[in-house]
Amino acid sequence: MAAGGTDMGPEGPGAGEQPGGLRAALAGLTTRGRSFLAAGVAAAVCSYVLGQADLLRVGLLLAALPLVCVAVVYRTRYRVAGSRRLAPARVPAGSEARVHLRMDNVSRLPTGLLMLQDRVPYVLGPRPRFVLDRVEPGGRREVSYRVRSDLRGRYPLGPLQLRLSDPFGMCELTRAFSAYDTLTVVPRVEPLPPVRLTGEAAGYGDGRHRSLALAGEDDVIPRGYRIGDDLRRVHWRSTARYGELMVRREEQPQRAHCTVLLDTRRTAHYGSGPDSAFEWAVSGAASAAVHLLERGYAVRLLTDTGSSVPGPDGGGGFAGSTHDSAETAGLMLDTLAVVDHSDGGGLSPAYEVLRGGGEGLLVAFLGELDEEQAAMAARMRHRTTAAVAFVLDGAAWSRGAESGSTQELEDRLRRLREAGWTALPVGPGASLAQLWRQADAQGATRADAGSRAVGGMTGSWT
Repeated sequence: MAAGGTDMGPEGPGAGEQPGGLRAALAGLTTRGRSFLAAGVAAAVCSYVLGQADLLRVGLLLAALPLVCVAVVYRTRYRVAGSRRLAPARVPAGSEARVHLRMDNVSRLPTGLLMLQDRVPYVLGPRPRFVLDRVEPGGRREVSYRVRSDLRGRYPLGPLQLRLSDPFGMCELTRAFSAYDTLTVVPRVEPLPPVRLTGEAAGYGDGRHRSLALAGEDDVIPRGYRIGDDLRRVHWRSTARYGELMVRREEQPQRAHCTVLLDTRRTAHYGSGPDSAFEWAVSGAASAAVHLLERGYAVRLLTDTGSSVPGPDGGGGFAGSTHDSAETAGLMLDTLAVVDHSDGGGLSPAYEVLRGGGEGLLVAFLGELDEEQAAMAARMRHRTTAAVAFVLDGAAWSRGAESGSTQELEDRLRRLREAGWTALPVGPGASLAQLWRQADAQGATRADAGSRAVGGMTGSWT
């Protein structure tokens, strides 16, 4: 939705003739209008049976009043335009967004009493209704309401409905605008501490890899001079050798890569709702992706089905220099807003993607692992420079209470650690920020142990 709102056009009650318009107007009689009409008909019948002329006059008056109101409402000729604006259009789960509605009377006549109603999904709250009094020609009215959802998703708002009523409440006509907007409820993002996980490569914020900037496939070391090149980069030895002006190729920073793996297998997660294990994993993946993007990483979101975001358009599916970090974060959050359980039975599709280009840091949010999937996850480690796994404790989540890890889970974690993973169990209500610090401490301990082992081996060889 545009920041200025969505133009719904000047379509409204009385904006033009519609097929069956008079029949629709008669169908718009309210309970009061139908009661008056029925009472008038009954009075007319009684006057004929009883021979009372005065009763006939009363019956005609009762029956004529709602019919006159129908004719007045049907013949109303004014045009209105409506707009809707969301602030903001993307909100975290559990947060509120405000919807602003504006009605403009673009006709030359004042309007009567208008009832405004916006259609919203039930998970966002009750359907908002507003009563707008007389709107002068060229005038406008603005109203607003709040929506909130604890569940991720994309929710349509609209269409906006406008109801016109006569002063006596005998007849109501409803018209609906055609446009609608979409509210995106993304996972909660938890701020993470700026620790450096052991073994991870540096991003823009912590250091830089250097790579040579190639201008074409025919470039050599060094390359030929081009108009605009800095003369201070002229390589005189190569110039003398090749007989033409040659310049050194400049170096430029290269973004470190990171893959955030989300296990969406239906069989790997227990429960449902905003406090379920799966929702914790989705929120964790969103928090890790946003945190690493802020640190300057080129991040790729990968699921167990093998699908990735931003997708194969970037180098290896990572968000490269052509992607703005904020834009990439928004794209990933929009994807996680609608991610659901998969029917896949294993992690092999994700492993195949990592085989094709899994360099850099790997941060995985895994559900319950059996022996086969633990072995598959262990093989993923060999395709990365560093790997951190947050493994959900299925037994604890199924009981809904935090408890010690089971022996089966400890065996899975030990297997991952032996393969080089930094693996941590996750129970109900766990704080990702605290687990992030524990991952840093565990990785540092493993690195120190490895350094001492290498030092001992070096001493024995000498």
